[in-house]
Amino acid sequence: MKSHRIALLFNANKIFDREVIAGVAAYLSSTRAAWDLFLEEDFRLRLPGIERWQGDGIIADFDDPAVAEALTRTRIPVVAVGGSYENQRAYPEDVPYVATDNFKLIKMARDHLIEAGLRHFAMFSLPEAQENRWAQEREHAFCSLMKQDKMEPHIYRGLGTSAPSWDEAVEQQIQWLHSLPKPVGIIAVTDARARQLMQACIMAGIAVPEQVALIGIDNDPLARMLTRIPLSSVIQGAQEMGRTAAHLLDQMLHGVRMSGTRVLVPPVGINVLASTQHEAPKHPNVMRARHFIRQYACQGIKTHQVAEYVGISRSSLESYFRQELNCSVHDVILRFKLDAATSMLARGERSIAEVALCCGFTSVQYMHAVFKRELGCTPRTYQDRAMMGIVDDGSALPPPELAA
Repeated sequence: MKSHRIALLFNANKIFDREVIAGVAAYLSSTRAAWDLFLEEDFRLRLPGIERWQGDGIIADFDDPAVAEALTRTRIPVVAVGGSYENQRAYPEDVPYVATDNFKLIKMARDHLIEAGLRHFAMFSLPEAQENRWAQEREHAFCSLMKQDKMEPHIYRGLGTSAPSWDEAVEQQIQWLHSLPKPVGIIAVTDARARQLMQACIMAGIAVPEQVALIGIDNDPLARMLTRIPLSSVIQGAQEMGRTAAHLLDQMLHGVRMSGTRVLVPPVGINVLASTQHEAPKHPNVMRARHFIRQYACQGIKTHQVAEYVGISRSSLESYFRQELNCSVHDVILRFKLDAATSMLARGERSIAEVALCCGFTSVQYMHAVFKRELGCTPRTYQDRAMMGIVDDGSALPPPELAA
């Protein structure tokens, strides 16, 4: 069987690109296609002269205008991967194109915020640039949806990411956040952008999700690890895009004409976490306390520390919690720790001892007792069930008010 030399022109440092590459790998493992893959961590370092590469085919990220330009001169089969466009003329001519459906990404995110009970919406985007065309397409989708409902679209692009502008960027983000009507649901064009805005909210003392419910796009595990409050995110169909692109190229290598073929891949769904679990405003002291608990529950905080942060006595805070949530401050702290533990166990990336330590339990034995009391099983049993698909990243937990 002939082996084909295939180049994958993607930036492996980006979660979206890695998922597309994983989709290509999944296609190869499920077929008899024999490909020798050429992949750089950041292919742009090797882009000059790519048109002279003596290979058999290329799958490339066409969201990068430099790539699209460089590959106009190549003679071997090319499949493009990128974002969808409202203007059909924006697609490359005579190149099969597999796109993430930008409109459906934004609609899914906005529908989720509507279902959370929000009535004001905004978007955190990226500065206008050729390399950010996909972000501007998401802006167009957001504006279209808002205009359908006769609502004003609030869009903020902010500054690009660079060390010299970090402080200025955060200050401007905080000013924008303060200018928005509250409560507000904000869609960030990526998880990375959502993480930046989350930090601005925390620095400004803006409660997430009571005042700002925040959702990103990409479902990036690294972004989730770097946010104090678990970040909700739209899951793109990037792996399906990779499988589809590989299938199209495989067909082209066997003589099938795919010129001008366009495939739009919808999002998979939403990973709903704490950043969008909005509910009707509670007493301001309860809202402020829960904002603190979300950030620090897994660091082993106690009720008196929460009361100190809020600026009232422990007994007063306990009284407010009983009135508003029908539970104690300790109950809420424990629920957030339990949610974090079940999420980690379901992913299966850490040992039970490591999970207990990361989630602020004083010992493995104490976590074991909490699991038995609250969930009716041990941490090991919960993890085993999660690995078998019987539970799904904490979905076995009941959704009581105090967990919202």
